[in-house]
Amino acid sequence: MSQRTPSPSAEQQLVFLAKIQRLFAEGNFTATYKFALLIALADLAVEFGFDDGAELPLSIRQIAEQFIQLYWRHTSPYLVDHSGMTDGVLVQNLGAQAAVIGHISRFRSLHGVHTLPQARAVRGYASLLTRVATKVAEEPLMKLQKFGGGTDPFIYEHDGTEIVILKPGVAYCLRRFQTLVQQLSRAHWVEHIKRNKRNSPILGESRDLEDFLFSSSRQSLAVVAAGLRKLDGNRCFYCGDQLIEADVDHYVPFSLYPRDLAHNFVLAHSKCNRSKSDTLAARMHLERWLERLELRSDDLADIGLNAGISADSTTSKKVAAWGYSSACQAGASAWLRAAQYDAVTSDYLALFDSDILSAAD
Repeated sequence: MSQRTPSPSAEQQLVFLAKIQRLFAEGNFTATYKFALLIALADLAVEFGFDDGAELPLSIRQIAEQFIQLYWRHTSPYLVDHSGMTDGVLVQNLGAQAAVIGHISRFRSLHGVHTLPQARAVRGYASLLTRVATKVAEEPLMKLQKFGGGTDPFIYEHDGTEIVILKPGVAYCLRRFQTLVQQLSRAHWVEHIKRNKRNSPILGESRDLEDFLFSSSRQSLAVVAAGLRKLDGNRCFYCGDQLIEADVDHYVPFSLYPRDLAHNFVLAHSKCNRSKSDTLAARMHLERWLERLELRSDDLADIGLNAGISADSTTSKKVAAWGYSSACQAGASAWLRAAQYDAVTSDYLALFDSDILSAAD
């Protein structure tokens, strides 16, 4: 058995974070592509990386798929509910509209599809993916690591092929600091759109821009809620009591992994949801969630398709394994019920399949 590459030292991790900070402070952001690229790389590191210092090869098409997920909703008009403002598609470039927005918009118009799950079933989706991959290779991949008057390839190497190599230690750092990278990227993305004067007639004093950009719509969540009631019955996933009104809860908290996946949704009492808040759930809940994932995967995928929300059982399980592994390493606790918590130990990790867990160990 080959030895695993040692994980980066604490000093090396701090150097990585310092360079990420410099990238935001000193980089030239004329469009939102670089923010999307950082988010994409962080997500892919969680889904395909390991908790060691090994380099991680990623295809440009994998990154392009992430771009389409991120920008899909942005091709719809930002709808305002206050007078004096105009509905419209938000501009995401200081020059002409971002090409990725144009590619997705034309695809949606040509094929008459409204949701990403529908789009993936269309024959022309492969061509869309190719066009987006070409744009990713031409612009953000070439420019992200240029800051402070020079180039510092500290994140990845790209020699013009179809493969990008995350450098040794980078996948580890992106996994460990995924939440921070996501928060920074999203905050700067929102500010970039707000500062673009061409968006002023659309935005006004809007306060829900971040939700529009990165969260599922209320209509989609309502479809999810109706589907989960039929699938799981009118009972709270956590306490088991009967539901009247229910929240659609992210089992793996959105604050930990801010991406909507249909397999990650459960119905919960508002009280349970507020009490659980941004923590992982305790072992008894994890056991039932994993069993449900195994037995009802196709049903959950159908709910996602109907709601226009991506559904991927394997990715959801990998994200959960990463989350619980990180919590175990940090000595964190998981929520059992109101005011009761349980330490996350290796017993939690034993619940995951070995092939899934290998990406989290």
